[in-house]
Amino acid sequence: MRLNWHRSSSLEDRFEKWIQRLHQQRVLRGETQPIGPCPGKAFLFDLERRSKRINLSDPRVGHAATCSQCMSRLLALRHDHRAQRRRRVITIAVASCIAFILLVIGVARYGYQRQAANQEAVVLVKTVDLFEAGTVRGEQPRTLQSVSLPAAVVRITIILPRFSPIGRYSVAITRDQTGNGVVAQGNTMAVSKGAQTSLTVQFDLRSAKNGRYFLSTTHEQDQASYYYPLEIR
Repeated sequence: MRLNWHRSSSLEDRFEKWIQRLHQQRVLRGETQPIGPCPGKAFLFDLERRSKRINLSDPRVGHAATCSQCMSRLLALRHDHRAQRRRRVITIAVASCIAFILLVIGVARYGYQRQAANQEAVVLVKTVDLFEAGTVRGEQPRTLQSVSLPAAVVRITIILPRFSPIGRYSVAITRDQTGNGVVAQGNTMAVSKGAQTSLTVQFDLRSAKNGRYFLSTTHEQDQASYYYPLEIR
């Protein structure tokens, strides 16, 4: 017959009652003295942990139930076992708390660094004057103008070519005149002031490589884009 220990919160109480009942049965049979030698530590270790290897018919179980020396050793093993479980629970709890704190610190630090990076980004203000740069749709302007922007966060005010309409514009920086390789793009409103029409748009060009590009403008009611040579440096 195998000893079957069911896991529950009252496991130790049932174990002690079982030992007491076994002891009472032996006393009623007149067996007041332990039979046989004391079992070794390995057996008492398994008995204390309710191992399924323990057999009720094993005479060592009866000996341990009536031997004060074995019971003292069992109680010591139980004390050590409980202390180990408490230490393990505390270690796991502390490790979990530390991991959670480190995670919170990491997330907060990442958010702070991103916010700081955005706050520290200096926004440069540039004006691009295309008022005299007459263009033909999809072609380079007849009057070329040197347009240069830094590889930084730039707020650009573009004075559009003469007779440009007001309204919403799509502004982009591309690698060619077909609109491929878009480096930055934004939508904004153009307003008129006297004879000039202008718009303002902000681009983050910090990741753009130095080189030649094109600045394009497209009015919402005119799908044709106008391209102007641009250099980022």
